[in-house]
Amino acid sequence: MQPAAAKWYDRRESVFIEFCMEDSKDVQVIFDKSKFTFSCVSGTDDIKHQNAVELFGEIDPKESKHRRTDRSVLCCLRKAEPGKSWPRLTKDKAKCNWLSVDFNNWKDWEDDSDEDLSSFDKFSEMMNSMGGDDLPDLDGADEEHESADSDDEKMPDLE
Repeated sequence: MQPAAAKWYDRRESVFIEFCMEDSKDVQVIFDKSKFTFSCVSGTDDIKHQNAVELFGEIDPKESKHRRTDRSVLCCLRKAEPGKSWPRLTKDKAKCNWLSVDFNNWKDWEDDSDEDLSSFDKFSEMMNSMGGDDLPDLDGADEEHESADSDDEKMPDLE
Protein backbone atom coordinates (compact mmCIF):
# COMPACT_ATOMS: atom_id res chain seq x y z
CA MET A 1 0.00 0.00 0.00
CA GLN A 2 1.08 3.55 -0.65
CA PRO A 3 -0.33 6.89 0.54
CA ALA A 4 -2.65 8.83 -1.75
CA ALA A 5 -1.55 12.32 -2.83
CA ALA A 6 -3.66 15.03 -1.19
CA LYS A 7 -4.12 18.78 -0.89
CA TRP A 8 -5.68 20.54 2.10
CA TYR A 9 -6.96 23.96 3.18
CA ASP A 10 -8.34 25.54 6.32
CA ARG A 11 -11.64 27.39 6.83
CA ARG A 12 -13.34 28.87 9.90
CA GLU A 13 -15.54 25.83 10.66
CA SER A 14 -13.91 23.02 8.68
CA VAL A 15 -10.71 21.67 7.19
CA PHE A 16 -10.88 20.30 3.64
CA ILE A 17 -8.69 17.54 2.21
CA GLU A 18 -8.84 16.45 -1.40
CA PHE A 19 -7.31 13.09 -2.28
CA CYS A 20 -6.31 13.22 -5.95
CA MET A 21 -7.31 9.71 -6.98
CA GLU A 22 -8.73 9.10 -10.45
CA ASP A 23 -11.21 6.26 -10.88
CA SER A 24 -11.17 5.39 -7.19
CA LYS A 25 -13.21 2.52 -5.85
CA ASP A 26 -13.69 0.80 -2.50
CA VAL A 27 -13.33 4.23 -0.86
CA GLN A 28 -13.35 4.16 2.93
CA VAL A 29 -13.07 7.23 5.12
CA ILE A 30 -13.10 6.82 8.89
CA PHE A 31 -13.42 9.99 10.96
CA ASP A 32 -12.29 9.93 14.58
CA LYS A 33 -12.00 12.78 17.09
CA SER A 34 -8.27 13.34 16.61
CA LYS A 35 -7.46 11.36 13.46
CA PHE A 36 -8.90 10.06 10.24
CA THR A 37 -8.11 7.24 7.85
CA PHE A 38 -8.57 7.22 4.09
CA SER A 39 -8.23 4.18 1.83
CA CYS A 40 -9.17 3.28 -1.72
CA VAL A 41 -8.18 1.34 -4.81
CA SER A 42 -7.42 3.40 -7.91
CA GLY A 43 -6.30 3.29 -11.51
CA THR A 44 -6.33 0.52 -14.05
CA ASP A 45 -3.73 -1.39 -12.01
CA ASP A 46 -5.95 -1.38 -8.89
CA ILE A 47 -3.30 0.21 -6.69
CA LYS A 48 -4.20 0.21 -3.00
CA HIS A 49 -3.79 3.51 -1.13
CA GLN A 50 -4.07 4.27 2.56
CA ASN A 51 -3.49 7.40 4.61
CA ALA A 52 -3.76 7.58 8.39
CA VAL A 53 -3.57 11.12 9.75
CA GLU A 54 -3.16 12.26 13.35
CA LEU A 55 -4.85 15.67 13.15
CA PHE A 56 -3.58 19.02 14.41
CA GLY A 57 -6.88 19.65 16.22
CA GLU A 58 -10.00 17.74 17.08
CA ILE A 59 -12.94 17.26 14.73
CA ASP A 60 -16.60 16.32 15.06
CA PRO A 61 -16.73 12.87 13.42
CA LYS A 62 -20.53 12.91 13.05
CA GLU A 63 -20.51 16.21 11.15
CA SER A 64 -17.52 15.33 8.93
CA LYS A 65 -18.29 14.10 5.41
CA HIS A 66 -16.67 12.97 2.18
CA ARG A 67 -17.64 12.85 -1.48
CA ARG A 68 -16.14 10.86 -4.33
CA THR A 69 -15.93 11.95 -7.98
CA ASP A 70 -14.15 10.34 -10.92
CA ARG A 71 -11.08 12.50 -10.22
CA SER A 72 -10.84 12.78 -6.45
CA VAL A 73 -12.30 12.23 -3.00
CA LEU A 74 -12.99 15.42 -1.06
CA CYS A 75 -13.27 15.26 2.73
CA CYS A 76 -14.81 17.96 4.90
CA LEU A 77 -13.58 17.66 8.49
CA ARG A 78 -15.82 19.70 10.80
CA LYS A 79 -13.68 21.36 13.50
CA ALA A 80 -14.58 20.65 17.12
CA GLU A 81 -13.51 24.26 17.84
CA PRO A 82 -14.79 26.48 14.99
CA GLY A 83 -12.84 29.69 14.57
CA LYS A 84 -9.53 28.17 15.62
CA SER A 85 -7.07 28.21 12.74
CA TRP A 86 -4.99 25.15 11.88
CA PRO A 87 -1.45 26.09 10.78
CA ARG A 88 -1.04 22.53 9.49
CA LEU A 89 -3.20 19.44 9.03
CA THR A 90 -1.10 17.00 11.01
CA LYS A 91 -0.37 16.84 14.71
CA ASP A 92 3.35 16.41 14.06
CA LYS A 93 5.35 19.13 12.36
CA ALA A 94 7.11 16.56 10.16
CA LYS A 95 6.51 17.09 6.43
CA CYS A 96 4.39 14.44 4.73
CA ASN A 97 5.60 13.92 1.16
CA TRP A 98 2.05 13.01 0.03
CA LEU A 99 0.43 16.19 1.43
CA SER A 100 0.49 19.75 0.11
CA VAL A 101 -1.40 23.00 0.73
CA ASP A 102 -4.22 23.74 -1.72
CA PHE A 103 -3.25 27.33 -2.49
CA ASN A 104 -6.12 27.71 -4.99
CA ASN A 105 -8.59 27.40 -2.11
CA TRP A 106 -6.47 28.75 0.73
CA LYS A 107 -7.89 31.87 2.35
CA ASP A 108 -6.58 33.90 5.27
CA TRP A 109 -9.99 33.83 6.89
CA GLU A 110 -8.89 35.05 10.33
CA ASP A 111 -8.81 38.63 9.03
CA ASP A 112 -11.89 38.24 6.83
CA SER A 113 -15.13 39.44 8.40
CA ASP A 114 -17.09 38.58 5.23
CA GLU A 115 -16.92 34.84 5.79
CA ASP A 116 -20.25 34.40 7.47
CA LEU A 117 -21.46 31.64 5.19
CA SER A 118 -23.90 29.15 6.59
CA SER A 119 -22.88 25.52 6.95
CA PHE A 120 -24.92 24.66 3.87
CA ASP A 121 -23.11 27.32 1.81
CA LYS A 122 -19.76 26.01 3.00
CA PHE A 123 -20.65 22.45 2.05
CA SER A 124 -21.95 23.66 -1.34
CA GLU A 125 -18.71 25.57 -1.82
CA MET A 126 -16.77 22.39 -1.06
CA MET A 127 -18.82 20.34 -3.51
CA ASN A 128 -18.55 22.97 -6.26
CA SER A 129 -14.80 23.41 -5.82
CA MET A 130 -14.26 19.73 -6.61
CA GLY A 131 -14.47 20.33 -10.36
CA GLY A 132 -16.36 17.15 -11.26
CA ASP A 133 -17.81 16.86 -14.77
CA ASP A 134 -21.33 17.40 -13.47
CA LEU A 135 -20.42 20.49 -11.43
CA PRO A 136 -19.93 23.99 -12.82
CA ASP A 137 -16.64 25.81 -12.36
CA LEU A 138 -17.46 28.44 -9.76
CA ASP A 139 -14.38 30.67 -9.64
CA GLY A 140 -15.81 34.06 -8.71
CA ALA A 141 -19.26 32.52 -8.54
CA ASP A 142 -20.60 34.99 -5.98
CA GLU A 143 -20.44 37.92 -8.41
CA GLU A 144 -21.80 35.85 -11.30
CA HIS A 145 -24.77 34.58 -9.32
CA GLU A 146 -25.65 38.01 -7.95
CA SER A 147 -25.50 39.65 -11.37
CA ALA A 148 -27.43 36.78 -12.96
CA ASP A 149 -30.14 37.11 -10.32
CA SER A 150 -30.38 40.88 -10.67
CA ASP A 151 -30.42 40.58 -14.46
CA ASP A 152 -33.33 38.19 -14.27
CA GLU A 153 -35.30 40.56 -12.08
CA LYS A 154 -34.67 43.60 -14.31
CA MET A 155 -35.50 41.96 -17.65
CA PRO A 156 -38.08 43.97 -19.56
CA ASP A 157 -41.30 42.28 -20.61
CA LEU A 158 -41.05 41.28 -24.25
CA GLU A 159 -44.30 41.53 -26.17
